[in-house]
Amino acid sequence: MNILIVPIENDHSVAVVDLILNIQQKEFNVPITLEDQPDLLEINNFYHKPGGCFWGAFADGELVGTIALVKYDDSREGAIRKMFVKKEYRGKELFIAQQLLDTLIDFSKQNDLNDLYLGTVSILEAALRFYERNNFVRIEKETLPDAFPVMGADNVFCHLKLNE
Repeated sequence: MNILIVPIENDHSVAVVDLILNIQQKEFNVPITLEDQPDLLEINNFYHKPGGCFWGAFADGELVGTIALVKYDDSREGAIRKMFVKKEYRGKELFIAQQLLDTLIDFSKQNDLNDLYLGTVSILEAALRFYERNNFVRIEKETLPDAFPVMGADNVFCHLKLNE
C-alpha cells in the first residue's frame, strides 16, 4: 500500500471533518462537535497562514490520517493538533502515525521551532503511549505557555524539546 503524506488545505475540509469527527465521536465517545472545532473548516487561515501546517496521510487516494501544527504566536513554539489515523490503518505495519509525527517534527525543526506542546484526553491511552515513545514528557496544564491554545476537552498535556 502506498502512503503519501502531503500538506492539505480547505479543499480537503469535508474529508477531514468526516475522518476526525467519526474517530472522536463514534470510536472514543468524546463529546465534541464540529462547532467546537471551527478550524476544521478554516485549515488555511488557522494552520497555514500563521506559519504552521496541516498534513494528510493518503492511502491509495483516501484520506486516512491527519496531523497539524499550530504556530500560535511569534515565539519558537508550536502546538500539535488533529493527530488522527483511521482505525484500520493504525499500527506498526504501516507506521502512518509515526510518519505523520516525523513530518511535523521535521517541519518544526526546519522552521526553527524549539518546543512542541500538545493536549489530549486521558482516554486516548494508546496515543499517550505513542507520544511518550517519541520523547514527549507529560506536563501540568499550569506549565503550558500562556499562548498555548487549550481545547476544552483536553486534560493531559505533553511537551517535546526540539533542536537539542
